[in-house]
Amino acid sequence: MALINIKIEGVPYQVEDGITILEAARQCGYEIPSLCNFNHGECNRGSCRVCLVEATGARGLVASCVYPVNEGMEVTISSSKAVFARRAAVELLLSNHAVNCQACHKNDKCELLHIAKITNVREDMFKGEKTPTTVDVLNPAITRDTSKCVLCGRCIERCKNAHGLSVLGYQNRGFATIVGPAENRNFNDSPCIMCGQCVSVCPTGALMEHSEVTRVDKAFEAGKYVVVQTAPAVRAALGEEFGMKIGTPVTGKMVAALRRLGFKKVFDTNFAADLTIMEEATELVERIKNGGQLPMITSCSPGWVNYAEYYYGDLLGHVSSCKSPHEMMGAILKHYYAKKIGVKPEDMFVVSIMPCTAKKYEKTREQLVTEGLADVDAVLTTRELARLIKRSGINFNKLADEEFDNDIVGEYTGAGVIFGVTGGVMEAALRSAGYIITGKEFETIEYTAVRGFEGIKEASVDIDGLTVNVAVAHGMKNAKVLLDQIKAGESKYHFIEIMGCPGGCVNGGGQPYVRECFLPNEDLDIMDTYVQKRAGALYSEDERQTLRFSHRNPQVQALYKDLLDHPGSHVSHELLHTSYEARERFND
Repeated sequence: MALINIKIEGVPYQVEDGITILEAARQCGYEIPSLCNFNHGECNRGSCRVCLVEATGARGLVASCVYPVNEGMEVTISSSKAVFARRAAVELLLSNHAVNCQACHKNDKCELLHIAKITNVREDMFKGEKTPTTVDVLNPAITRDTSKCVLCGRCIERCKNAHGLSVLGYQNRGFATIVGPAENRNFNDSPCIMCGQCVSVCPTGALMEHSEVTRVDKAFEAGKYVVVQTAPAVRAALGEEFGMKIGTPVTGKMVAALRRLGFKKVFDTNFAADLTIMEEATELVERIKNGGQLPMITSCSPGWVNYAEYYYGDLLGHVSSCKSPHEMMGAILKHYYAKKIGVKPEDMFVVSIMPCTAKKYEKTREQLVTEGLADVDAVLTTRELARLIKRSGINFNKLADEEFDNDIVGEYTGAGVIFGVTGGVMEAALRSAGYIITGKEFETIEYTAVRGFEGIKEASVDIDGLTVNVAVAHGMKNAKVLLDQIKAGESKYHFIEIMGCPGGCVNGGGQPYVRECFLPNEDLDIMDTYVQKRAGALYSEDERQTLRFSHRNPQVQALYKDLLDHPGSHVSHELLHTSYEARERFND
């Protein structure tokens, strides 16, 4: 792209033609206050006016986030006119905002509070009536509080860009405008897939995960045998909450912190990821050999499963019947491990630490109840775990590394670790597919064709003369392409992996927020690479593992010998498999 000459604060610069003033200023080392979310590709429409500047050729002040640069333009950021206008814009936002910062979980990551400090706002400059508030706390995954919404529209755009959906939109006009599902319904009565991507880009506490910290507290108080399991993606991001660089793996410190929080046992969900591969790969082989519905699609991502039930109910027969790994783990802990250690299943309380908000809904599904007990009792996001650690006075950065509990159901392989990144489930399955299909050992470990962050990846793998065509998609916008091929009878694949969140679980809706203003130690280009850096933490842990094939996990082998008999057995189906049903979309 051609370069043009501009001046910012009287200093000449060369920048790309066509970019906005805000982008040019950032590239040149200036930080104009804004509520634009460039790191996810979602920007507001210039409506908040927080980023006003003076520019030659413009009539009055302009919103730098939408105003393009041009040859010879001179931009002034620090004039009294621009500074006071930006301050007034923030003060106007605050005048219609529930200013209960002390009790808001977004407090230390609130962008509105951040720009209020930068612009040096004055207290209660604009007083008057406030827009009527909607507080939606009925959904088990996501809460919505319109009193904290600044109408930036980032959540609306994120839903469109990631999933091709419009679950959220502007309601009403003028002073009565709010953001919410159609007709201001609650999330339960909308076709929301509960992935939490809207939460991850919200600049305030208007959209948050539905916290279950109190539920866990009550389990401890009631004397329950409280155990915890952690998803692979959590270890790749938790350190960010404690000032560590993105992509820093903190497995050992995380385990140590969980023990200090009082959990009786600390398990890794990776054990159940290995178990998932055994069940899912066996199911695929049976479908191929016996003329079952193909392609078979993975079922690890509850956001994707929600999407399938709402938008592709006629294709549910293609979805694997396997429970997601943390639900498998919950069932095994309550109905196998508890009995082994002499604890009544009803006295065991299983907590899952997940990068995902959709798993909060998933645990409430009627299909995920075994012998009258929910497989999992509570789900906390990575962010909620960080809050638990901080409130307990634990100095996370100074903790010595500790190991997961490894009695009976603790061991895991590298294949389980990479479940947290797009393509990881597929790669793990391919590592063991040869053995499950033929009974022979195949030594290929890394299937790089299914790695990476393209929207759709595909590969063909030869397994002892059998060609298996596979595809990987992340984000429902990409998944829709593959699903429409199936509907049209044009799919060439045997096996498809679909992850709800772009990039996979490492970019789940419950992961730490990634904002330039809260990451002073990161390089400026981190916004383009943070998902890759988190994924890199998982791939590096995979490489460090002695065992990297799920079927070689000795504790998984022992579990089949002691309880499950073989993959796909009657007992396996009772404990490890589930069902789905098409759902009404409430006239979205």
